[in-house]
Amino acid sequence: MAAPRTPKAPRRVLGRLSLPERAFIADALRTETVGGVLLLLAAVAALIWANIPALHHGYESVSHFHLGPAALGLNLSLAHWAADGLLAVFFFVAGIELKRELVAGDLRDPKAAVLPVAAALCGMVVPAIVYALTTLTGHGSTQGWAVPTATDIAFALAVLAVIGTSLPSSLRAFLLTLAVVDDLFAILIIAIFFTDRLNFAALGGAAAGLVVFWLLLRKGVRGWYVYVPLGVVIWALMYNSGVHATIAGVAMGLMLRCSPREGEQHSPGEHIEHLVRPLSAGLAVPMFALFSAGVKVSGGSLGDVFTKPETLGVVLGLVVGKTIGIFGGTWLTVRFTRASLSEELAWADVFAVASLSGIGFTVSLLIGELAFAGNAVLTDEVKAAVLIGSVLAALCATTLLKIRNTKYRRLCEEEERDEDLDGIPDVYEEDDPAYHLRMAGIHERKAAEHRRIAAEKAAATRHGLQEVPGGAGEEDDRPA
Repeated sequence: MAAPRTPKAPRRVLGRLSLPERAFIADALRTETVGGVLLLLAAVAALIWANIPALHHGYESVSHFHLGPAALGLNLSLAHWAADGLLAVFFFVAGIELKRELVAGDLRDPKAAVLPVAAALCGMVVPAIVYALTTLTGHGSTQGWAVPTATDIAFALAVLAVIGTSLPSSLRAFLLTLAVVDDLFAILIIAIFFTDRLNFAALGGAAAGLVVFWLLLRKGVRGWYVYVPLGVVIWALMYNSGVHATIAGVAMGLMLRCSPREGEQHSPGEHIEHLVRPLSAGLAVPMFALFSAGVKVSGGSLGDVFTKPETLGVVLGLVVGKTIGIFGGTWLTVRFTRASLSEELAWADVFAVASLSGIGFTVSLLIGELAFAGNAVLTDEVKAAVLIGSVLAALCATTLLKIRNTKYRRLCEEEERDEDLDGIPDVYEEDDPAYHLRMAGIHERKAAEHRRIAAEKAAATRHGLQEVPGGAGEEDDRPA
């Protein structure tokens, strides 16, 4: 007779991360948080620079200052260099992140990948639907349907840093993985829907350059002096091909090996990401924000955001569409699979993170520029709508996260506790007998110390009691 099968335990979603994954996530998010603060400062600086009358002309002059070789089709404005050039670095890091998630992270396991993929996909489809319904109802243009579909992880983490929320690592990892998948879909949207002309000779040259890049990696060739010039050539060819130049960055990032081999502490992809991420988060993205967020803001223009169908669609897509899409996608995944939410978290936590994902900035601004390239006025209005929608989403998320902050603080303290001082949080050693033996020794030493103190206190108390009956007290203490 066959033994009865033991039913598999339901998989927990948003549960505790493995120790290596937790360390990687912590390092990545630390850089993104610093970059997010710089991004906020750059956005504020751009708004001030563009809206002070005495400085506005200077902002326009700097933004539209052209440089670069015209013979190669690269005589671009500084704003253009920031959007197509520096953002290629940002998308290069996004490509490495995606590759790492596919080979070593949550996206490696199809069962674990279902949640962030479904959440990200719903978090892009629903905002696009909200935008389309809003513009169709108001007889506006549907060209900007993709603007509210993106999440800015750096901006979101900057908000977390400012409000001081101790969000558990599992939710931060979910937010990061969600943003990686979100970036993938945003890249596909840019490549498919915002390529209106193709130069097949330049595109073929870019493809040939990528093949050379891949072969050099396969042969183990090292040296930045090889890959940086080659990367610049690939980027320039991709730009002249008509495909958005940032796609070159993604393609090169995806080619890097992100799984360590025997004897390697870190894979080449992880090493390069560690080197390039500060450049992306600390320079590329803030510079893009400096030249893209400088829109004229007034009481009238802010009011127009909520009256024009295109701009209202962007705001509603970010604030309402993102929240409903990501929360709904997560809930449906858990509802119709064997997965269940971690016992440490509640659906209110997922809803708060979903609302935080409504902060769309970098990629949303980029898509806004591409969608309304022929209409400078509407482009600026859509940029203002992205800023307003992101601020509203941040305020909603802040309120929701603050309500649960006490719970988050307790979870974080539990994750960080290391009573045996071995450098590994105790929650990761609960199944290790050696850990419990170390803790037993620690508690025995503490118990011995407490017994010694108790004995000293008891002896001091007895000594004091013996002195009182036998000796005369102070003269002032005698009864009258």
